[in-house]
Amino acid sequence: MTSKLSSVLPDLSPWRSSRDFRLLWIQGLVTTFASFMAMVALPLQIKDLTGSPFAVGAMGAVELVPLVVFGLYGGALADAVDRRRVILWTEAGLGLLAAILLVNSLLPQPLLWPLYVVAAGVSAAAGLQRPALDSLLARIVPHDQQTAAAALNALRWQVAAVAAPAAAGLVVAYAGHAPSYGVTIAGLAVSVLLCLRLAPAPPSHDAQKPSLRGIAEGARYAWSRPVLLGTYAIDLAAMFFAFPNTIFPFLADELEAQWALGLMYAAGSVGSVLLSLTSGWTSRVRRHGLLVVFGAAGWGAAIAAAGWFSNVWLVLLCLVAAGAGDMLSGLGRSTIWNQTIPESLRGRLAGIEVLSYSVGPQLGQVRAGAMAGWTGTRPAIWSGGLACLASVAALTVVLPKLVTYDATTDEDAVRRRAQHEDASATA
Repeated sequence: MTSKLSSVLPDLSPWRSSRDFRLLWIQGLVTTFASFMAMVALPLQIKDLTGSPFAVGAMGAVELVPLVVFGLYGGALADAVDRRRVILWTEAGLGLLAAILLVNSLLPQPLLWPLYVVAAGVSAAAGLQRPALDSLLARIVPHDQQTAAAALNALRWQVAAVAAPAAAGLVVAYAGHAPSYGVTIAGLAVSVLLCLRLAPAPPSHDAQKPSLRGIAEGARYAWSRPVLLGTYAIDLAAMFFAFPNTIFPFLADELEAQWALGLMYAAGSVGSVLLSLTSGWTSRVRRHGLLVVFGAAGWGAAIAAAGWFSNVWLVLLCLVAAGAGDMLSGLGRSTIWNQTIPESLRGRLAGIEVLSYSVGPQLGQVRAGAMAGWTGTRPAIWSGGLACLASVAALTVVLPKLVTYDATTDEDAVRRRAQHEDASATA
């Protein structure tokens, strides 16, 4: 019984084998919790100041361009400088932005425009930081433990994603916006101290300075690898067609279950947590492309079912299943990225990855809202789920190498494993 249970529970090998992974995991938990406090308080403050849904929704437009620009530049930067320094300085920058929110919230009449400026700044800092964080994982965790590391990181994020918004809602309701921003500042200060303990992560000896030419080189490499293209394309399609979060309030009204709105937003994270807690078996998978395909297909099917059912409990169950499918696909994508991309390009490709999983949900919310206005809420949801399924099927035909990917035989994966082993032996 014990052996069967251990084969299902999360694989803790990365936690045991890498000190830097442990530090990053704890740092990530603290940062994610602290950031979610501000992420909940900020739109609520805009709502309180304006009473306008449009004003709240405008945050997405303000955040999109900095994310794209600085995400691509951050990828080039991660290949050119010490990745630990990038993480450290951007984390400190996020703390300063949180301090601006705190000061503004303490004014007798808080101003609106600083909230948008800070939202854009946070998006830019996240765009700079995320490629350095993602590319560092491939360096500090052994090659055959990448799936386990991705599962543990996902579990950390989802736990914070469930707990932090609930805590932030209580803090804002009973104490106001300022205490939430104060918690954010305190958490980021702890995160900076943890980052200082990370080992340096210098660039390769032949690293180029950040430039448009370097970014283009990374894009050309991605375009030349059908497996990578498949991971990007499937994630973009799944999020564009089947990301209905923005119309959940209308779905709750249509089902006459306004009390379930919060549960709808949390259901996906619950599914992700359940998949992460039972992810031990994924460490033994070698066909990670199948994880991407089956996970995205499961996401689409579950979203289609959520739009079709009229019973709110069945809808919530479908959303839980969708979250599990999304997590499964994410584990496959992360493993392929970390197992195949050469170290010299890892940062630039991580910048492209940031766009692949960030832009899709932004566009998906626009699609869902426009479709709901045209066809109604539930048809917009189930038709998007079916479109997701169709697009996943089409992409597997167009890019068959994603389906046949095998970590033990793929040329890029084998080459990357040898490089990792050589680096470990030298160290």
